[in-house]
Amino acid sequence: MLTVGLLVVAVLLTWPVPRLLPRLTLLEHVPGATLLLWQAVALSAIFAAVSLAPMAILQTVRHGREIPAPAANYPMLAIGLVISGLVIARLLLQGHRIGRDLRIARREHAELVDLLGVSPDPEGGDESITVLAHPTPTAYCIPGRRHRVVLTDSTIRSLPADELSAVLAHERAHLRLRHDLVLEFFTVLHTTVPPAIRSDLALREVRLLIEALADESACRAVGPVPVARALLQLAGANHPGATLGMAGAAQRRMELLGDTDAHRGLATAVATAAVLVLCVTGCLAWGALLGLA
Repeated sequence: MLTVGLLVVAVLLTWPVPRLLPRLTLLEHVPGATLLLWQAVALSAIFAAVSLAPMAILQTVRHGREIPAPAANYPMLAIGLVISGLVIARLLLQGHRIGRDLRIARREHAELVDLLGVSPDPEGGDESITVLAHPTPTAYCIPGRRHRVVLTDSTIRSLPADELSAVLAHERAHLRLRHDLVLEFFTVLHTTVPPAIRSDLALREVRLLIEALADESACRAVGPVPVARALLQLAGANHPGATLGMAGAAQRRMELLGDTDAHRGLATAVATAAVLVLCVTGCLAWGALLGLA
């Protein structure tokens, strides 16, 4: 019975839940807790998928609650390990491919930025900031070992000092909090799920939450008004796919910036839900291992 519950959890967390959570727009007002919930859902789905086959086979060959000796059930044990191994191998393969491609793209773009950088940075001497000559106001960051924030000279000319500080605070938050790794994690999971059941809406929601977290960090540094104005100025800007930019989902982020309430109760509830998701999945697997049902 617990194995069936594990199957139900795996299906729910892989298909309907990633489609339901983005529709609960209230959760976007607490992006940190909500991103934690998304991570709990993703980790629980992986754990349920990996442990399901061994638990089902264990339930098939065991008598009572005693765990049978592996030597007496080599064929069934091999089947369970192969199924789980395929799931893990697909995750690792996608992680390797995506991580490799992202790092190559970032390294090549960083080299190009270093070559084309023409102006000193606006804060005087910060080597992590590169200014490019370009007529379009744009700002983004390149994560990695030698990370940097990239601005165009038109961004510096068009934004007053407080808005420029908001942009820099936003991009530095991406780098400091390693949002690139969070996004990479969800991208790997997204591409691992078969196309027929994956949800593009889920990945877009994670991107929005990451941007909202960086906005919150910028608001703590300079206040919400300069952040909102800077976002409006850069709303139409583009940035390379392997980087994290200031623009994106501007309308929704402007709405979130206008909400100054703390939402502590909601944040606590969402964080509690994340813990419960992990606990339920873990308890089901542990109960199935002990033969409790």
